Amino acid sequence: MTPNPDDAATIATTSDGGPGSGRTDASSPGHPTGDAMSPSSKDGAVLTRGPTPPTAGSKFPFPQNRQSSSCAYPTAYNNDDVKAAYAQWKNDTVTSSGANGFLRVQRTPSDLTLSPGSTVSEGIGYGMLLAVYMNDQQLFDGLWKYEQSHLGSCPPQPGVCPAMELMDWYISADGTMALGTGGATDADEDMAFALVMADKQWGGQGSLAKSYRQYALDQIAAVWVLEVFQSMFLKPGTWGDSSTLNPSYFAPAYYRVFKQYGGNLPNGDSGMSWNPNWDAIIDSSYAVIDASLNAANGNQNDGLVPAWCTNGGAPNGAAIMGGNATNYQYDSCRTPFRIALDWCWNAEPRAQAYLAKTSGFFSGIGVANIVDGYALNGTPQPQNPGKQSAAFIGPATVGAMSSASYQPFVNDGYAAVATGKLLAGGAYYEESWTTLSLLMMTANFLNYSAL
Repeated sequence: MTPNPDDAATIATTSDGGPGSGRTDASSPGHPTGDAMSPSSKDGAVLTRGPTPPTAGSKFPFPQNRQSSSCAYPTAYNNDDVKAAYAQWKNDTVTSSGANGFLRVQRTPSDLTLSPGSTVSEGIGYGMLLAVYMNDQQLFDGLWKYEQSHLGSCPPQPGVCPAMELMDWYISADGTMALGTGGATDADEDMAFALVMADKQWGGQGSLAKSYRQYALDQIAAVWVLEVFQSMFLKPGTWGDSSTLNPSYFAPAYYRVFKQYGGNLPNGDSGMSWNPNWDAIIDSSYAVIDASLNAANGNQNDGLVPAWCTNGGAPNGAAIMGGNATNYQYDSCRTPFRIALDWCWNAEPRAQAYLAKTSGFFSGIGVANIVDGYALNGTPQPQNPGKQSAAFIGPATVGAMSSASYQPFVNDGYAAVATGKLLAGGAYYEESWTTLSLLMMTANFLNYSAL
């Protein structure tokens, strides 16, 4: 959601593939069980659960419901809630208008920042994640083609340009110009991960010019070369350094997949090869988060990370030209979701330790009282008083899945997000996080590489 400091159509919803066996399989910590637990009931009706068997065209059709043995899930989660949220998101945000013959995710009039109808790369990343998990290959391909039609020039680096390019982060509604140039790392890593999942989901290349695998390798390499500082810190984009870090961009579970999937990444266009050290980025991600939680910030126990900080954890209000927020706001609120992936998928102890703090804080408040903004010490600083946000409640609930002791909060959080009415921050952003959170809470947001 954050600008580069250098710059002042409804698609049909994929149907449910049918119920699974309801069998519960044992598995090692952090890895999905073969099936979800037995179906439960909601309002007296039996809820069917996956995994849906593979088809000729898709290895993991929706729904899968492959629960991690490390995480606790909402008692009465319902795949129909996910489908309804996905259909609403598509109806409100996906369009072919201004998309160069492809598809894009647009900001709506209710999204008060940036230009109405414009597209940010973040939205393309969210859309690709949603499409691959909902088995919507047509949408996935259309979004990636739009991304490829808005590649920006990478910073001058001998031997790199023009071989590596990433999408400019902010595109006008008519698709004719970049309103903000340079890449945004959260978007670019979401796209890279989605491309890996597309390779596992569909294989081949769909309607694209190259295979999903090749695009995934190219994107992973571009993120490493253009958006990592000194092989140690994840920059916020194709700019910045170790003093301009955004903890909500840290996605250690992704980096484990990139390490396994990419290895040494050759680049045929430049003749160079890259040997990324994703372990270093995992370690620095946790180190920065840990450093940012301290007595001086007043957040040592609540887990509320600053929106922007230095590698030493000090809030940095000058990370972006003109100044930026440093409290727990619409960027920061995503952090529990990204860190929860590393606990649910990989049983990473550092993830669980962090999530214990955010989960203790938010469960203590209660779902009905969560607002869309906090000082780092936990003092409410709502941006939209009287309204609630799926981007805050969804990731907080996903984070609380890290322990069964938060089961009542997880159940309440799921019920609130599933209403589809937590829209304080605008339809584009809130509906995206409604659907992403529901996918994770129904055990459908998976690391296909581990299955």
